[in-house]
Amino acid sequence: MSATSHLAREEAVFHAFYERELPVLQQACARFMALLQAILSQARHIDIAKVEGRVKDRDECLHKFSRKYRTALEDSGAAYEIRHYITDLIGVRVVCLYEDELEKVAQIVQSHFDVIDVTDKVSAMEGTEASFGYKGLHLDLRFNATQAALPDHAAFANQPFELQVRTIIQDAWSVLDHRIKYKKSIPAPLKRRINVLSALFELADREFRQIRDATAAELQHAPDETDEPEAEAVRPQTPGSELNAFTFLKIANHFFKDAEFDAQKVDQFVDDIRAWSPGITRARFNALMRETLATVKRYKQFYEERNPESSFTPFTVIRHCLYLGEKQVFHRALRNSAREAFEAWLQGLD
Repeated sequence: MSATSHLAREEAVFHAFYERELPVLQQACARFMALLQAILSQARHIDIAKVEGRVKDRDECLHKFSRKYRTALEDSGAAYEIRHYITDLIGVRVVCLYEDELEKVAQIVQSHFDVIDVTDKVSAMEGTEASFGYKGLHLDLRFNATQAALPDHAAFANQPFELQVRTIIQDAWSVLDHRIKYKKSIPAPLKRRINVLSALFELADREFRQIRDATAAELQHAPDETDEPEAEAVRPQTPGSELNAFTFLKIANHFFKDAEFDAQKVDQFVDDIRAWSPGITRARFNALMRETLATVKRYKQFYEERNPESSFTPFTVIRHCLYLGEKQVFHRALRNSAREAFEAWLQGLD
C-alpha cells in the first residue's frame, strides 16, 4: 500500500474515531476543568485568572500529525494510527497572575492527577536566542488511581489531557504571537523588533511579580500609630507621614481584625479620604478612629437592630468615624440620608 493511500485510510479511521468519541471527550473536558477550578480555588497564595478548556478540532489534529510525525513514519515504513499521536485531544488551560505560581499549580494538580510528561516552555525559551515568545508550562495528565476510582470519573479514568499553565501576560503574548506573520525567514531589523516586543512582555511578567512582592513588603513595614495613643497635636509631622493605602491598611486591620479589605476598594477609599482632607496624616487618621470608634459601634448596633436586612461594613464604620471626628472636613463622607439618620441618633444621646 502506498504512503498516500495509507494516510487516506488512517485519516478516515481517525474521522470515525473523532465523531464517535467527541461527546465523551467534551464531557471529560468539562469534568477536568471543574475539578481543576475546585482544587485551585482552595489553594492559598495563588491567584487564578481563569480556567478554560477545549476539545481539539479534528482538522487541527490531522494537521499536527502531518507536521510532526507523518514524514518520519512514512520514511520508516512503520504502521501507525493517527489517534495514538494526538496526546492533546483535550486541552485545559490555567491562567494565573504571577510567573512563580506556575510551578505551584503544577505541584497542586499532582495530588489529583498522574503526570505523563512535562514540557517547560519557559525554560526552553530562556535557553535560546532563536525563538520568539514563551508559552508556559505544559503537562500531560490523567486521573490518578484515587480519582479514577470515583464513580463520576470512571468513564474518563484512562483519558489523558494536556494542561497548559500560563501567566496572564504569557497568555496575552501567545494570542499576539499567533497574529505575527513571518517570524523566521525575515529581514534582521523586523526580527529584532519582534524580539524586543517579546522581551517587553517577559519584562512585564517579572515586573508584575516584583511589584506584588514590593507591595507586600511595603504593607508589612508600613508605620502606624495604633500603639501610640498620644494626640497628634504634640506629634511633629515627618516626611512620608501622609496617609496612604499601606498605612491605612495597617491601621484599619488593627481596628477591624477579622475584616478582609479588598485592595481596589482600599485604593479608592484612601483617595477619597485624601480628597476630603488633603494632607491628612496616618497619625490623624488613627486619632480620629480612636476618638470616635466606640460611639460609632454603638450606632452600628442600633442601626442594624432596626434594619436587619442591612449591615455596616468596615468602610461604613470608618466613614461615620471620620464624619463624627471632623464634621465639616468629612461632610462628604456620608450621604445626606445617612448623615441625617446619624445626627438624629446623636441628638438622642444628649
